[in-house]
Amino acid sequence: MTIRVRFAPSPTGMFHVGGARSALFNWAVARQGAGQFVLRIEDTDTARNKPEWVQGILSALSAIGINSSDPAFEGPYFQSANAGLHRDAAAQLFEAGRAYYCDCTREQVTERTGKPDAGYDGYCRERGLSYAPGRALRFRTPDDGETVVADRIRGATAFPNRAIEDFVIARGDGTPLFLLANVVDDVDEGITEVIRGEEHLSNTPKQQLLWEALGHTPPVWAHLPVIVNEQRKKLSKRRDKVALEDYLSEGYLPAAMVNYLMLLGWGPRDDGPEIRAFGELMAQFSIDDVTKASAFFDVAKLKAFNGEYIRALSIAEFIEVCGPWLRAPHAVWAKDAFDAKVFAAVAPLAQSRIAVLSEITSYVDFLFLDEPVLDEAAWSKAMKPGAAAMLRSAVTQLTEAEWNAESIRAAIEAAAAEQGLKLGKAQAPVRVAVTGRTIGLPLFESLEVLGRDRTLGRIEAATAKLG
Repeated sequence: MTIRVRFAPSPTGMFHVGGARSALFNWAVARQGAGQFVLRIEDTDTARNKPEWVQGILSALSAIGINSSDPAFEGPYFQSANAGLHRDAAAQLFEAGRAYYCDCTREQVTERTGKPDAGYDGYCRERGLSYAPGRALRFRTPDDGETVVADRIRGATAFPNRAIEDFVIARGDGTPLFLLANVVDDVDEGITEVIRGEEHLSNTPKQQLLWEALGHTPPVWAHLPVIVNEQRKKLSKRRDKVALEDYLSEGYLPAAMVNYLMLLGWGPRDDGPEIRAFGELMAQFSIDDVTKASAFFDVAKLKAFNGEYIRALSIAEFIEVCGPWLRAPHAVWAKDAFDAKVFAAVAPLAQSRIAVLSEITSYVDFLFLDEPVLDEAAWSKAMKPGAAAMLRSAVTQLTEAEWNAESIRAAIEAAAAEQGLKLGKAQAPVRVAVTGRTIGLPLFESLEVLGRDRTLGRIEAATAKLG
């Protein structure tokens, strides 16, 4: 039997990193077993759906390597196109006696049970109501026995049928609810394995009952562990940065995101290095090895991963991926001030230091601005008593030096010796005077690229500012 998995997002917002993890796990299963990855857009929430979100889903999937041009990719299908099948399934369940119409209001149920949060009490089960506007269609849950959900991650869980209320499968206007539509779509698309987030686990016994009532064998279930933040709370778009697009636009490389997301709740069996291409991870991936425990989305670790991927690029590749950040609106310098040859000269220095591509502008802006962007905290830290004397000595020594990194270092060392300072202490005021910051590219190589005149001019301006 051909493996058919599906990823079924709703086009109602940015692409969640949890959704990206689910998509990658499904993609790995499909690719491993020469199966199919079905993309289904669940677009029945007409009030919140937007066409641009559909394109956003496709773009985000493509960014993490799930491409519609791949033979394993199928779709996108749209849930709204199956509205007729959803209604037919609802009618089938009603005609078979597996569902019934109900005209009860929540207030009436509360009045009968005396509990405002009580589940439905089955009042309309034997009333024999037919369809009429305002009457919901409820599934008739079996009175006895249990529904056993066999989950590849969580094992078998038994749900007593008596604990499952007669749940609504179609609204009073006849439109089917998510529970039914989801099952009908999976049946129609021949889905064999449903791999999705833990938040859907509570729906699973109801959906399994629907699969069986419609005369079909349920798929293999697998519910992935929830992703949590550093407070061990579920990632929330109201509290955390969760959109894949936000990470990519900040300068996280897609390959690094894929690598990191694949390790959220799963790890390779060979205990080898964590930094690996998707193909290597896919070869070892198994849903059976996914943990039940919550997966911590560690932004610091993701950033470290990204730094490793940046350093693995060739210089030409690094220069290319930095391109968007060297142009407006990211760049703070005038368009004609940027010099590609100057950037190429410092690119190897920057590549060894940045962890996210968006950091590149703060490392190189001093090269393309008339005056450096001054970090006031850095100025206060570096320009201690004696800084002016150190800067004057630096000007004297640098004026006579050969203009290369080795000679520049020797000149700064000589100036430091004149002031009775170690090189590390002597560098700080020079760096802030020239770059505006205390942290940046290697100082001597930076000054070589900046040039003698601009370097001396900035040091003299800082000396004058110190009085």
